[in-house]
Amino acid sequence: MKHGKKYVESAKLVDRSKLYDPTEALEVAVKTATAKFDETVEAHIRLGVDSRHADQQVRGAVVLPNGTGKSVRVAVFAKGDDAKAAEEAGAEFVGAEELVAKIQGEGWMDFDVAIATPNMMGLVGRLGKVLGPRGLMPSPKAGTVTPDVAKAVTEAKAGKIEYRLDKTNIIHCPIGKVSFGAEKLNENFTTLMEAVIKAKPAATKGQYIRSCVVATTMGPGVRVNFNRIGGAE
Repeated sequence: MKHGKKYVESAKLVDRSKLYDPTEALEVAVKTATAKFDETVEAHIRLGVDSRHADQQVRGAVVLPNGTGKSVRVAVFAKGDDAKAAEEAGAEFVGAEELVAKIQGEGWMDFDVAIATPNMMGLVGRLGKVLGPRGLMPSPKAGTVTPDVAKAVTEAKAGKIEYRLDKTNIIHCPIGKVSFGAEKLNENFTTLMEAVIKAKPAATKGQYIRSCVVATTMGPGVRVNFNRIGGAE
């Protein structure tokens, strides 16, 4: 794969043979950011599980202490008092049948997080083939199917992220923006890692976390010494 000049220059700042302590890794990652926009910093965590088995799935959600730096648009499927509570909490889009019809009929997807009350899931379930592939389907595990929609909206706005395994047993998650600086990014990174460690399936055999890399949107990966975080073995 051929990289541009900026990437090549940034890559010179990274020692590929080294496992960096989390804070140092994030300091290096921030230095590699050369884009004119505020790049997102992501963590890529490879786990020693097999996502093909139901008892080895790793999925959940966590509120990052410093948020993600991204403005989140929230859609809530609710009726009555729940709909009112969602609106008061700051949800941009609130509805029931009409919201489902808009997504089904118009292909409308102008939101980043979808939340639903439990009694709406019979209706929202019709959208599984549309929302599922985009990671937008409300889920109890992610806390986006809940009777307390106001709390869910508030958390989504505050920087709640969902983590889940992909088909290659890797979790990819944003942990903030380059402008946050290494200290705040490290606080977010540690919070995410602790949540992933806590979500370790009982069926896991051998080493749970195999590797971890942090990288900016346009920058090279920086390998992290995850053993500096308790319970990562």
